Amino acid sequence: MEPGTTAPLSRPLVRADPAYLRGVVLVAMAGVFWSLGGVLVRWIEAASAWQIIFYRSIALALTLALIVALCHRGRLIAAFAGVGWNGLLAGTCLSGGFMGFILALSHTTVANAVFMLGATPFVAAMLGWWWLGEPVRRATWLAMVLASAGVATMVANGIAIGTALGNFLALGTALCFATFSVLLRRGREQDMLPCVAYAGIVAFLVSGLLLTAGLGGAASAGLAGLAVGAGDLLLCLIMGSVQVGTGLTIYTLGARHVPAAELTLLSLTELALAPIWVWLAVGEVPTTLTLAGGGIVMAAIAYQALSGARRRRTPAGLV
Repeated sequence: MEPGTTAPLSRPLVRADPAYLRGVVLVAMAGVFWSLGGVLVRWIEAASAWQIIFYRSIALALTLALIVALCHRGRLIAAFAGVGWNGLLAGTCLSGGFMGFILALSHTTVANAVFMLGATPFVAAMLGWWWLGEPVRRATWLAMVLASAGVATMVANGIAIGTALGNFLALGTALCFATFSVLLRRGREQDMLPCVAYAGIVAFLVSGLLLTAGLGGAASAGLAGLAVGAGDLLLCLIMGSVQVGTGLTIYTLGARHVPAAELTLLSLTELALAPIWVWLAVGEVPTTLTLAGGGIVMAAIAYQALSGARRRRTPAGLV
């Protein structure tokens, strides 16, 4: 170095924000848990869709209540009150998503319903920008378009025409889940796990009323409408406590660190992996288009995760 010159300033060592990466992993893993639902439903022998919702919701509410009680050292009432109206609204939207999807399937094809669910990230992006002022990066828009193309490819052979009501219900399901995700973000400074228990309670009450009134697809009404076999009951409880319960728990935790648009995009692992588990577990072979579309969705998720990690970097000495 020449005399009188100064050494160039070294650039600080940076690494990806660990909180964001933790959120990405949690949200993507939530989709993995949810993707097991198709296999579990295939194993159900006789229970109707509303009976599944009823017992799954009981297990979900009890599981989340236990988790919240453990996290808050038994102060359950204070924890539920702490989420306020925002948490109650989030839980109601989530329960609407639960039930809306079942209603959609009764009026349209599975392919149509899944295709409409592909709109969830776009709805969440707009709501997150409108309510929370969360900007959406160009890379995220690109990943959402790519993921939507993947979903469309997956269900291309099953898209039907003339099912407007079912399509509307499926779009309503997407709106409910997107709104739930944005409300999680709005309450991210609090423990939002109680709102998932609220969702279980609301879905339990609605499905219970329908079943006892004879409107839930069961063979009989009254308390007899709640009767299911032991095997079906066990599967419903596993759905509520593990498949849905664990998935929603880690999704809610991940929502603290990931913007709303990215939340719903990353959770599309559910749509990509569900056909794979059904194939492996019950031999229902997916089409080439389904596998290709699932690959496109996973590529979009990977692109979003990597681009988000590069954008959110912090000096290594500060974390």
